[in-house]
Amino acid sequence: MTKRRLLCLGFGYTAQVLARALPRDAWDVTGTTRDPAGLDRIAAQGVEPLLWPGSDPGPALSQATHVLSSVPPREAGDPAHDLLSAHPGQMPRLEWVGLLSTTGVYGDHGGDWVDEETPLVPATHRGGLRAVQNDAWLRLWSEHGLPVHIFRLAGIYGPGRSALDRLRDGTAQRIVKPGQVFSRIHVEDIVQVLLASIARPHPGRAYNVADDEPGPPQDVIEHAAKLLGLPVPPDIPFDQADLSPMARSFYADNKRVRNDRIKAELGVRLAYPTYRDGLAAILAAERQSGGN
Repeated sequence: MTKRRLLCLGFGYTAQVLARALPRDAWDVTGTTRDPAGLDRIAAQGVEPLLWPGSDPGPALSQATHVLSSVPPREAGDPAHDLLSAHPGQMPRLEWVGLLSTTGVYGDHGGDWVDEETPLVPATHRGGLRAVQNDAWLRLWSEHGLPVHIFRLAGIYGPGRSALDRLRDGTAQRIVKPGQVFSRIHVEDIVQVLLASIARPHPGRAYNVADDEPGPPQDVIEHAAKLLGLPVPPDIPFDQADLSPMARSFYADNKRVRNDRIKAELGVRLAYPTYRDGLAAILAAERQSGGN
């Protein structure tokens, strides 16, 4: 059987978890990095490294059956989109393309629910760039026939990147903005959605990837502190919080994200339907492996 080949444009947190989930007797994986120092790190994971920009990506594109981009848009555009749009006829094996986007494209809805049919009216400049990116990638499907799928991710957490880690390193804050809620998603459930989409491709489709329980961010910190047996950090009113401009901008969006489509169309059953499930599993795995 001919192996499938996944090309990850940007080999970050989610792409690394996806690569580990793919059976290597059936898949080869290529991951890109802009930093020459990152090539050895990628190779150490059993993944073929590619310096991009900097090396010719043509051979990797020509061999790819699947492409996943986690490259964020910039003021000057989206280099991953530009790469694919410049080579639409040079990917003869291509079956599936995925873009990791964000639920920030929906903007602020005052805590109300949004789904994939909600108009994209971003509330931040960063969200605006993502909305433009979403439109451009969907045109790769409508105009070039590339099998594009968009995954609008809620706040990502997982091993090494959760409220548990922020409490341990002393950076966790319980910032309280009345009525504020966020949706979130465990990285392993993102990977589950990606694998389900690969198995059931639906080009031109967008999917919200979020768990079942949006909630106030301070509740997550409190629950994590109790799991660790640590003092619950004090409340900090939002208008008194010491936040970077980027961190503060996240609070401009207040919405609950529906996830019905990944369940109905892709047959996904979330492994971690709430942050309580996800944090408990992370902590249990750490303790089993001898961590804190």
